[in-house]
Order: sequence, then C-alpha cells, then structure tokens
Amino acid sequence: MTWGLKLGVADMAAEDERSEYDPPARLRELPSWQASEIARRARRLVDEALEEQGARRQHFTVLTSLAEQGPASQAALGRRLWIDRSDLHAILNELQRDGLIDRVRDERDRRRNVVALTRRGTTALKRLDQRIDGAQSALLQPLSAAERRELRRLLRRLLDGA
Repeated sequence: MTWGLKLGVADMAAEDERSEYDPPARLRELPSWQASEIARRARRLVDEALEEQGARRQHFTVLTSLAEQGPASQAALGRRLWIDRSDLHAILNELQRDGLIDRVRDERDRRRNVVALTRRGTTALKRLDQRIDGAQSALLQPLSAAERRELRRLLRRLLDGA
C-alpha cells in the first residue's frame, strides 16, 4: 500500500532535526516506535563518533569482522556482512587506500582475493572501538550499570527469539 506521501530533501532534513517533533502519546508507548527512536539516536551517536576518525559504520563493520572472524574472500565477506558486492568493493578500496586492509590473491584459487586486516588496520580499529564505546556510553547514560546489563539481556533475548 502506498500513501502517496513524498518527502523532499529539505523535508527530510527538517524531520531529522525534530526540533518540533511531538509524536502522539499512543506512538510513544509502542515498543516498536521506542526501539526505532533509540536506534535512530544510536545511529547518530555512532556516525558522529566514527566521523571524527574519518570512518563510517561500514568501515567499522568490515574491520571488526576481519579482526574477529579472520581474513575472507571478498565474496565471503560480503555474504557474512550482508553488504552488496559493489558497495563492498568501494568500502574495501577506501580501507586499502588508507592501509587498513590488504587484498591478496588466494593461493588456492587465483580468481579470488582474500581480504585481511593490516597492523595499521588493527591500530585504527582500537581507536574506533574507543569511539564506539563512547557512543554507547552516551546512549545509555541515563541508565545505571544494572539497568544497562538488564537492557542488554532483554535486547539479546528479543534478538535470539526472532
């Protein structure tokens, strides 16, 4: 179903600022709306934290995957992270340009490139992790340590039950 609503760029920017955003109480009480709003805030905090280091969320995602899950072919990395092949190619070009990853021919299959984290990439990831941790702290600031643990437990339960 389409409602025929189209927002222009200026409308979306104004909506994003939410300077006068006053949703109805019924919406504010919906768990789906609350989760969406928290996700929007979290994205903004994470994006700002990464931007200060000249990185984007997908850069962080790729670097984290390589650090935790090890080197992978470009195709496997794309499947693992659900990143489209052309988007991944551009991301990897940026990371390689900055010396954060290496792409080398797979010795077992010369048609494939294997992507691996470099030493410089590991160092950069540590800095990004600190920025991400700061964004998480800012997001969860209103909660006590016990409430943060409980929120994480409940979120994990919802994710695991889906």
